[in-house]
Amino acid sequence: MNYHNVQFETSFGTSAQLPPSDLPEIAFAGRSNVGKSSMINKLFNRRQLARVSAVPGKTATINFFRCGQIRFVDLPGYGYAKVSKGEKRRWSDLIGGYFGQERDLQLVFQLVDMRHPPTADDLMMVNFLIDRELPFVVVLTKADKLTAKQRQERLEALGRELPCADQILLIPFSSQTGEGVDKVKEVVAEIEGDCAPQ
Repeated sequence: MNYHNVQFETSFGTSAQLPPSDLPEIAFAGRSNVGKSSMINKLFNRRQLARVSAVPGKTATINFFRCGQIRFVDLPGYGYAKVSKGEKRRWSDLIGGYFGQERDLQLVFQLVDMRHPPTADDLMMVNFLIDRELPFVVVLTKADKLTAKQRQERLEALGRELPCADQILLIPFSSQTGEGVDKVKEVVAEIEGDCAPQ
């Protein structure tokens, strides 16, 4: 895959607007401000491909990007307290609507802030992915903010904090240093190989 050939395609604010899935999709999920947009920008080496905001909860749409024969899907962040109940409901319907449709979803990159235990919303999302038997990888963002000792402690703790942790691929990631980018690309390459026309 040539990551330089990525293109922003479109975004939608309600699940009813979502077009049918006509390509394999890889989705990015995580709570507000966990670093989804930063990860996407780092992965494709583009500063403003996904808009990074200092204000949590700014991504309130599902954004679609295409690179080669794979579509990358940036889902709205969940769990930000300072938005109205109506807006929270809309986000929930949007994310739930996406997962509830018949889509060619190959993988979810589930982002979790490595510095802290997973939030209740993170755990709900991981359990949802497990229950729905959707393939996913946990990307541990902001890894550069931890010392080697803190990192080891957090990895050990995540083994207890995440359900089925021993069966989940964990990728420490930093949009600052680029740590984890190659590993994420390896995972994408596997999917790309599996989805290639035989």
